[in-house]
Amino acid sequence: MASSQRLFTPVRGRVAALMSSLLLIAACGGGGGDSTTTTGSSTGTATATAFTQGTVTGFGSVIVNGVRFDDTGISATNDDGQKVALGLGMRVEIDSGSIDTTTGTARAHAMRTGGLVTGPVQGTPVAGTDAGTGTLTVLGQGVDVTASTVFDDSLAAGLSAVADGAVVEVHGLRDSATGRIVATRIEAKTTATVYALRGTVSALDTTAKTFSIGGAAISYAAVSTVPTTLADGVSLRVLLATAPVSGVWQAQSLGIKSGTTTTTAAQAHVRGVITAFTSATAFSVDGIPVDASAATFPDGSAGLALGVQVEVKGTLTNGTLIATAVELESRHKGDDDRKFRLHGAITSVDTTAKTFLLRGITVSYAGTVTYTGGTEAGLVAGAKVEVRGTVGATRNTLAATAIKFER
Repeated sequence: MASSQRLFTPVRGRVAALMSSLLLIAACGGGGGDSTTTTGSSTGTATATAFTQGTVTGFGSVIVNGVRFDDTGISATNDDGQKVALGLGMRVEIDSGSIDTTTGTARAHAMRTGGLVTGPVQGTPVAGTDAGTGTLTVLGQGVDVTASTVFDDSLAAGLSAVADGAVVEVHGLRDSATGRIVATRIEAKTTATVYALRGTVSALDTTAKTFSIGGAAISYAAVSTVPTTLADGVSLRVLLATAPVSGVWQAQSLGIKSGTTTTTAAQAHVRGVITAFTSATAFSVDGIPVDASAATFPDGSAGLALGVQVEVKGTLTNGTLIATAVELESRHKGDDDRKFRLHGAITSVDTTAKTFLLRGITVSYAGTVTYTGGTEAGLVAGAKVEVRGTVGATRNTLAATAIKFER
């Protein structure tokens, strides 16, 4: 991604495949994905015509921005083109066939994902006023844990399970106004042999060959291939040795990418952060230029500003999102398509704890749940259901608010 949230392959080097198998939910299909597939090009025998960017909020197909993407026969790839399993809360880009707006479905052709930072926790995390929320610092980056941040099973107690010095990977949105990361997912990376960081370059010193990203001081003296466009304000992904030298992290490779991999799409749907702002009709979302001169603003345009989370729908033309509608995410946090959602057959049930396992995720039905097409008594192994809800207090369970029995 062109901003700190954009996904790209680094100029040199590869990150080891460090994805945890805990709460990394394999989507419906297997097979090969293509990290460089562009909308308008052919993947297999089908042609991708839509581009979607957002957070994974469900499975039973991959659910992003309220759309169920059939991923049969493909796998998501990370920044280095390696196949990975997707998990709730991961940020993704999806090239797909046309999105059926009536059914909210589409056929995915390529899926790309990548975290903002993989590195050590520095200091003891600070709990927030609301249960499960708080802040921490990872490789010099301030991270905010919210009520919707997902933790993987290796961090079953949520933020309280994160210790000083632990190595984690953080997916999320970087607030361009504050420089902090609003985490959508945090997972342990205990076997990491290299660290990674994506963000905006500052304090570049071409003589000393150093720069900063957030609170991390970085030396690129050992990097043999340095992008000619390296400058303050440029979005960069850097791979780092795991041991700093005199407090300075040592870069192994640098990667820069402008714009989105996908340049043309008849449908585009993006949920992200405003990373550059000129006016309500000219801004960027996660590094994607947006032309909103002909857009509608259902929530008004006065709230648009640097660092604000938005949803933009429209088309992509030569890498620019021509918006038809721009909405403020702060006005829609409780909307049904923002909730986590799972479809599938129940694997097992614990009637004492009032939990069941669905697609590898523990679902709690102990709270207030609205049932459709059945009752609580129908929650048995093998029953096919759709579950909607929020993350539980420990952040690695789904607290159901609605359960629909499917035939």
